[in-house]
Amino acid sequence: MQREVFKPNREFSKSARIKNMCEYQDLQDFAMRDYEGFWGSYAKEKLEWMEPFHTVLDESKAPFVKWFLGGKLNVSVQCIDRHLNSRKNKAAIIFEGDRGDKQIITYLELYYNVNKFANLLKNEFGVKKGDRVVIYMPMIPEAAYAMLACARIGAIHSIVFGGFSAEALKDRIIDADAKVVITADGAFRKDKPYMLKPVVDEALKGETPVKKVLVVERNGEDVTWTAGRDYSYNELIKHQDVKCEPEVMDAEDPLFLLYTSGSTGKPKGVQHNQAGYILWAQMTMEWVFDVKENDTYWCTADVGWITGHTYIVYGPLAMGATTIMFEGVPTYPDAGRPWKMVEEYKVNQFYTAPTAIRVLHKTGEHEPAKYDLSSLKVLGTVGEPIDPPAWKWYYEAIGGSKCAIVDTYWQTETGGHIVSPLPGATPIKPACATFPLPGIMAEILDENGAKVEVGEKGLMCV
Repeated sequence: MQREVFKPNREFSKSARIKNMCEYQDLQDFAMRDYEGFWGSYAKEKLEWMEPFHTVLDESKAPFVKWFLGGKLNVSVQCIDRHLNSRKNKAAIIFEGDRGDKQIITYLELYYNVNKFANLLKNEFGVKKGDRVVIYMPMIPEAAYAMLACARIGAIHSIVFGGFSAEALKDRIIDADAKVVITADGAFRKDKPYMLKPVVDEALKGETPVKKVLVVERNGEDVTWTAGRDYSYNELIKHQDVKCEPEVMDAEDPLFLLYTSGSTGKPKGVQHNQAGYILWAQMTMEWVFDVKENDTYWCTADVGWITGHTYIVYGPLAMGATTIMFEGVPTYPDAGRPWKMVEEYKVNQFYTAPTAIRVLHKTGEHEPAKYDLSSLKVLGTVGEPIDPPAWKWYYEAIGGSKCAIVDTYWQTETGGHIVSPLPGATPIKPACATFPLPGIMAEILDENGAKVEVGEKGLMCV
């Protein structure tokens, strides 16, 4: 396929946050000219501060820089409390289970559920600010409640992907020095139960720092309960208060740990802090997906990965959006499942991995034509480069040749997108991530630090 250039949908651009490349360039010039002014203005505009920061950036101990010194906030307040005046009855999370069971959680219900979860951790398990909590969960609403409950009381969560082995789970528990594990009996995949609790039991054999295990009963299968260690979330949560005062956190306090896959050796724990992380999560949600007040947004990732952290939970909720959580697999009961959900929920932004696009193309090339996908405005890809044939099918069959495809480049360490098209502004080539986002200075350099020519390979430097 020839690498032709696709211009943004003119009608979409009219109401986009960044409408053209001139606006993009103005933002990038602002960041280049006054880096601290750029970040400071967005931090004041976007974040709900309990105490304002007095210094945007402290580089005195570079590369260990500090952001927004003196600032105090709580990320759960950013994601929930501040929306209650205007959005309390708006859907915060739409949950669709593997078996088609559905749940719509409003911002007010989210507030109650997170507070109750926070009180359970604090009052029943003695979890306090700075404690590490490992979350080993399926894609159910309680996973989001657990994350936000930790944020509310100042505990540092470390999510381990629910497909990882007992050995991988144990390594991360020990490295994080976690005192509590939150898990589930299991969940459902392709209409059959699968188990998580037995993996936790195996991981906790021998010496570990874990004192308590909280088990969400999701699939109802029999599991082993260890007296004095294992507790039922479903029972304990009934007795918790719906009010929990948020812990006052410093801008630079840790929010979570997330371990990279360990494909190049021992898994490395990446720490993201409060203010910088949540600010960029919200800004990239607004810029890259251009989500509006009445939109429904769906990222198909798992919360076990950074994509699930930033673009299922923290980013969408920080901006007051409606986010979909999906427990199942996209090809069950057939390869039309995602498109059926897009039609049912009138999804406006859809974000998935190129692998999923290729599988859906291969197993259900003609499935999209059976559904009304006209609600879609922005399509996203994440996690790996997308090949031009998959891009073309995604653009034509799913996007109706009118939706922008935002091919997002980033990694666990960055916490959010750093290179991506802007749907209302950037002309796009298939399988090209295009330009750095405003505030990100990125160049391709050779090993001596000199810029390489267009078309030449080099090192990406930010």
